[in-house]
Amino acid sequence: MHTRRRSTVWLATATAAALAAGGLALAITAESASAVPTVSTAPAVSTAATVSPFAVSGGASVPFTEYEAEAAATNGATIGPDYTQGTVASEASGRRAVTLGGQGQYVEFTLTAAANAVDVAYNLPRGAAGTVSVYVNGAKISQKLAVTAQYSYVDTSWIAGSKTHHLFDDSRIRLGQNLAAGAKVRLQLDAGDTGSATVDVADFEQVAAVAAQPANSLSIVANGADPTGVNDSTSAFNTTISQAKSQGKEVWIPQGDFKLGSTIAADGVTIRGAGNWYSVLHSSHLIDQTSASGNTKLYDFAVFGEVSVRNDGSPDSFITGSLGPNSVVSGIWVQREKCGLWLTGNNNNLVVQNNRILGTTADGLNLDGSASGVQVKNNFLRNQGDDSLAMWSLGTPDTGNTFSGNTIVQPNLANGIAIYGGSNNTVSNNVIADTNALGSGIAISNQAFLQPFNPLSGTVTASGNTLIRTGAINPNWGHPMGALRVDSYDYAITSVNVQISSTSFVDSPYSDFEFVSGGGHGYQVSGVTVNGATASNTGTVVVQAETPGSATFTNVVATGTGVTGTYNCPYPSGSGAFTINRGSGNSGWDGNWADCASWPQPGSGSASGGTTGGTTPPPTTPASGNLAQGHPATASSTTQTYTAANAVDGNASSYWESASNAFPQTLTVDLGAAHSVGKVTLKLPPSTDWATRTETLSVLGSTDNSTWSTLKSSGAATFDPSSGNTATLTFTAAGARYVRLSVTANTGWPAGQISEFEVYAS
Repeated sequence: MHTRRRSTVWLATATAAALAAGGLALAITAESASAVPTVSTAPAVSTAATVSPFAVSGGASVPFTEYEAEAAATNGATIGPDYTQGTVASEASGRRAVTLGGQGQYVEFTLTAAANAVDVAYNLPRGAAGTVSVYVNGAKISQKLAVTAQYSYVDTSWIAGSKTHHLFDDSRIRLGQNLAAGAKVRLQLDAGDTGSATVDVADFEQVAAVAAQPANSLSIVANGADPTGVNDSTSAFNTTISQAKSQGKEVWIPQGDFKLGSTIAADGVTIRGAGNWYSVLHSSHLIDQTSASGNTKLYDFAVFGEVSVRNDGSPDSFITGSLGPNSVVSGIWVQREKCGLWLTGNNNNLVVQNNRILGTTADGLNLDGSASGVQVKNNFLRNQGDDSLAMWSLGTPDTGNTFSGNTIVQPNLANGIAIYGGSNNTVSNNVIADTNALGSGIAISNQAFLQPFNPLSGTVTASGNTLIRTGAINPNWGHPMGALRVDSYDYAITSVNVQISSTSFVDSPYSDFEFVSGGGHGYQVSGVTVNGATASNTGTVVVQAETPGSATFTNVVATGTGVTGTYNCPYPSGSGAFTINRGSGNSGWDGNWADCASWPQPGSGSASGGTTGGTTPPPTTPASGNLAQGHPATASSTTQTYTAANAVDGNASSYWESASNAFPQTLTVDLGAAHSVGKVTLKLPPSTDWATRTETLSVLGSTDNSTWSTLKSSGAATFDPSSGNTATLTFTAAGARYVRLSVTANTGWPAGQISEFEVYAS
């Protein structure tokens, strides 16, 4: 729901109809691009093992155990870590995943808890579909995992700075047997399966037996609903709802797949399913009502849509509008909708809990004005194409609402949680991981989007939240958005009490706290109190202050900060100072970046212009194998998104490309320490679209990134699709920390091009 651009023109704004439908095309303000320091798109922050959102306190209590593919047994290729917008690895949990590139490649999970079902987050090449074979303890089972790219690769050209995103999808199966801890489940590509697939995570679950129909309920099947999914069951649903309301009974959804081509009238009735693995509704537009009397209760079923694009003029959502006051949404599995719940009208005292919202092309849940006393708690959300959870005070303010104890992973265009205006709202004990492109982990913002907007007032509370690898480069700005952002975008934040406490930042790729006026007006941010925070392995700075105002910090402890403590450069220049009031108990972030004409590069230590409060360790170098993967890479030039980081991300489908018609061009990787190197392997994308080409290049080495020696004299490296578009160069072993390619010609394109730059010990 958020984007920010520093440009010289206004971009198109959203229409009210689009916003009400659950999608936003955003108003972008005029700022001077030349005045803003930029940062490279690939932070030099990586660790040998990533922190899981389920390995920390807080967040949702979920019924599954999650397993990362890169931590499992595999003969596939691990990709990542990567923070570059639009790459598969950057949208994966932990920024890593495993690519299975052909028949016989697998990833095998060893269970640590009982399970009889699994949900897998995966990516396929655009346009692909097929299956993945499943083995249990070495035996192939009859069920296969159905996979498709139909619901991935979302393009939103009307949102400035958005690239093709939403690259993952989920697929689930019941395994047909109860597995104990220690069982091995393998996902493998066999003959007849899809040609390739990337596996991110597998959520294994012990699904309870199908529930029995409760007393005092009416079954939709008794009114003609078709559990095979062949015939439309909308009429049977609405008939049963009407009967249940008149008789004071519940509506029962038994096990089955039910197709609904139209909306249902869900108001003042309880609708209950046999479990969200059993009672499945297929609808892209299930509930849509501008008003409701309330006491609507929805329990324990699944809703799968067919939404493969984001159409901001169409309400393609599970719920649009109002359920009425004192309603409940609990135990629902929502997938492949535009939005999970886009709520307008009177939803006072609504409780949304214990749900899974996966793969929405826009928001997971948005309180679009007038909400009061709403509790959104203990939900799991993944792969949203906009804000995962948002309160937006359009028309009438959202007041006294709470987002608490939710786990959010990989919103791939905006924020994990966003509070846009409103009064006395709370965000507490949530866990948010791996935001991407145009957002922060948490945003507390006065960005209006449309009018009449109600700015922040009263008290805004953010307490006990854990933010893991959150914050991202805003591609419109070329500049980071912090893990937790307080943003006076369209209105000053002055008569507001913003209380931020007990926050944990883990591996923020750029900064932790950001105070900014994202519209470029230099509006003030004040009245902010930060009490208690830990920040470990932050990529650049702990506090990023870019607008006038002040905040008070006590008990903020940072360790392993990549550059220094603070960046304090209000924008526009001369708009006024931001005052950092330091109370007691602070440590590890004393330094300040002094050069406002430049932005500190992630992990650059005590680079020119600042003093360091600790240096993030370089990526862990493997004992053997490719020494370059995941390490910092730079280039003499790049074109569009084809950055140097793509050449060391472990993914041969992403690539570096230099500026055209400007040889020589260089690509350099920092191995983190000196090694005796004797071979480089160079790759281009393994596709027949890349015709045979020869690049003329040399290999150079350096121990200090200043004095260079030639390791391999200039010569021809030929890339032929028939042999995997790979070229290997060997040379006499020499010590080097920095290894550089110098490209002087390319027969296939007038630029340097490399998809993987692999360096090996002698």
